Amino acid sequence: MRLFSTQRRKGAEKETRLCVSSCFLRRSSRSWRIGLLLLVAMGLGQGVTAVPPSPVAAYLPPQQGALDPRFGAIESFWAPAEAAELGVGFERILFYWNEIQPTGPNDWNTLHVHEEWLAEARAHNRQVLGLLKNTPLWATDGEFASGVPRGLYLPLDDPGNLWANYVRRVAQYYGPLGVHNWVVWNEPDIAPNVYGHEFAGSTEDYYQLVKVTYQVMKQADPQAKIHIGGMTHWHDTGYLRRFLQVVVNDPEAAENNYFFDALTFHIYFRPETIPGIVGNAFGVQQQLGISPMKAVWINETNARPSMDPEWPVQVQAFHLDLEQQAWYIPQAYALGFYAGASHIGLYKLVDINMNPGDESWGLIRPYDFSKRPAFYAYKNTIRYLSGFQYPIRREQSNTHYLFSFTRPQGVTRVMWARTTTPVDLRVPALAASGVLVDPITGVETAVTPSGGFYNVRLEGQRCHNGECLLGGPPVFLVEAGVAPESIPTSPPPAAAPGASGTPGGTVTAAATISGTVTAVSTTGSASAPTATEATPTETRTPRPTNTPRPTRTPSPTAVPTDTPTATVTASATAVPPTSTTAATEVAALPPPTVTPFVVEETAVGGVIPTDQASYWFLGIGLGLGLLLVGITLLRRR
Repeated sequence: MRLFSTQRRKGAEKETRLCVSSCFLRRSSRSWRIGLLLLVAMGLGQGVTAVPPSPVAAYLPPQQGALDPRFGAIESFWAPAEAAELGVGFERILFYWNEIQPTGPNDWNTLHVHEEWLAEARAHNRQVLGLLKNTPLWATDGEFASGVPRGLYLPLDDPGNLWANYVRRVAQYYGPLGVHNWVVWNEPDIAPNVYGHEFAGSTEDYYQLVKVTYQVMKQADPQAKIHIGGMTHWHDTGYLRRFLQVVVNDPEAAENNYFFDALTFHIYFRPETIPGIVGNAFGVQQQLGISPMKAVWINETNARPSMDPEWPVQVQAFHLDLEQQAWYIPQAYALGFYAGASHIGLYKLVDINMNPGDESWGLIRPYDFSKRPAFYAYKNTIRYLSGFQYPIRREQSNTHYLFSFTRPQGVTRVMWARTTTPVDLRVPALAASGVLVDPITGVETAVTPSGGFYNVRLEGQRCHNGECLLGGPPVFLVEAGVAPESIPTSPPPAAAPGASGTPGGTVTAAATISGTVTAVSTTGSASAPTATEATPTETRTPRPTNTPRPTRTPSPTAVPTDTPTATVTASATAVPPTSTTAATEVAALPPPTVTPFVVEETAVGGVIPTDQASYWFLGIGLGLGLLLVGITLLRRR
């Protein structure tokens, strides 16, 4: 029946096509031909105007020739279509040694990491970070997965150095498949007998693991980049300093790039701890004389929701709803990039093989792949920050944060309240108009300044069970065509005095200068003071208490309880370093190398560009004219 219906439909379509030409010829008339000639004349004229794009379209980012590699989502290969929709520029994939070589050095299981995943990443210009970990039992005298590989201190070409042989084969096989960034193990700062512990060796053993990886990888794949395993910071706040001290004590290190290319961190739940952790990473490098300083990646960050009605989770701490997970993303990325993180990745895109009640971190739910609000918040964060350039301007008070990101299209300002009550801001206008964007819904509202200022209300933060973990709902203010020099800037923050203080201490600084944003409290007649002629002074950012960061467990441990800095509106600017010996810009240090992004302007969908309109009408008119001549000649026959 279905085949018969299809044949009837195709037959009808064929009959219709055959009728077109004959009916068309029969119904031609003199008046109709005159109409066509008029169309030709219109096409030849120069007075045709194309429909201009809508005003809001001017604020939207144009299509980019390449993804911004600074925005990532961990394990994007599980949901490649959604990863492409987000526009993430990197992902991380686990390479388990015990899976690739389960029974001996001659094993080579390429089904553990599917080559289709790597091909898909290349097709969408996503950079892949491979994470190397998990010692097989046959390769260690210690415990499974976390044991130190046997023969680690033997020469690199010694068959007994099992780790060197494995790493060499990994580089030779996966380098041609596009994997050049390698993370050496995971969370090495978690001590034995603590949940989440992954490496049983000493700090010296871990350095040897990194050193062997660096040398072997670089020999087999000159493009390889070696990342230190993601540190939690809160499990052992002094670990980074101890590790880097071991590095600089090696007489071979300085002349060999210190045997690594980047530091990585895993930071969760409290976005305001990010600048201290990243700033400390730069500060410790500076104090130990590592030059040039290494880039700092945050390749895991998130605030998992416990109150998702469709995936409820029982937790002892860190009670968060779906909207708070979404709010976390713009806050973490603004604070992280300002602090100098070169790349930031969400952990993670989707959770796989979850049991009901397990903690689900994904932007996508594990059971039906439905998208949480955080998915859209991340999509819009990428959309409106992608391609940003340094410097990044920060304005901070005890009531709000505001960050200004300069992009080829203009300026995006990210702002949110730090109090439980709403905050009304008078934000200086940089253009004749702008667009306010809700990161979750993506709703864009055109706004015009009044008296040179936009009036913006920031809703207050939300607290559950006495926990106020992050700020209120962020707002994007987007202005097109704003030159970087038109944004008021201030001197960069200077290094805090006493930089050689407590090991593991946070080395951060903030400059208090003339405020440019007025914050007005909505809880009473009194308003927050506005700094108009404040003298620049250095103020130490309070250091978070030394408590371990939460592990991804049903009973996470406590994170630091930061108190917002009670300062009048403070401003600072993150700028690229000009000298590795400078004692400034530690807390607000951007990536050592900022990759330029080639932006390609494209036409708005469904709209003919103005400068092409006349050619379109000319072509259509000439085509119709030739058709008319052909019809007339046929009729005369």
